[in-house]
Amino acid sequence: MEFQVDIFGQFDKKWALLTAGDAESFNTMTISWGSLGTIWGKPVATTYVRTSRYTHEFMDKNEYFTVSFFPEDYKKVLGVLGTMSGRNMDKMHDSGLTAKKVNVTKANGEKAETMTFQEAEVTLVCRKLFMQRLEPENILDEGARKFYAGDAPHDAYIGEVVEILRA
Repeated sequence: MEFQVDIFGQFDKKWALLTAGDAESFNTMTISWGSLGTIWGKPVATTYVRTSRYTHEFMDKNEYFTVSFFPEDYKKVLGVLGTMSGRNMDKMHDSGLTAKKVNVTKANGEKAETMTFQEAEVTLVCRKLFMQRLEPENILDEGARKFYAGDAPHDAYIGEVVEILRA
């Protein structure tokens, strides 16, 4: 697997969609925080989801999730998906994106599925390895603490990148 990208700009400047669930029930949200790297000898993507977000429920319930990157002309759509909740709107209908099922074969041979979008340039299919709350009292940087003043904390999810899909 190979994914060559500006790792410092990919999330922050270009954004991505984080999606969890299956064809029957899934949710997606725009993310601008994330990282790519390795841990425990595995290629990984790390994402951060506030506990108050609807997508958080799907991340907790599902073993797989996707991180999908789009061409620049989708930035407006990603902006809407990042500000509106799937609890209050039909994100798929209103966004104009086309949901696409991804079939995954687990290490034990069982089948699983997760979701991405036909319009994505690149999708990282990830298997959850780890989740931990970012406790505000553990944040050492004063400037970073402002992100939690009166708002819900984030949970960090580390997912092994098991497949890279390209348009």
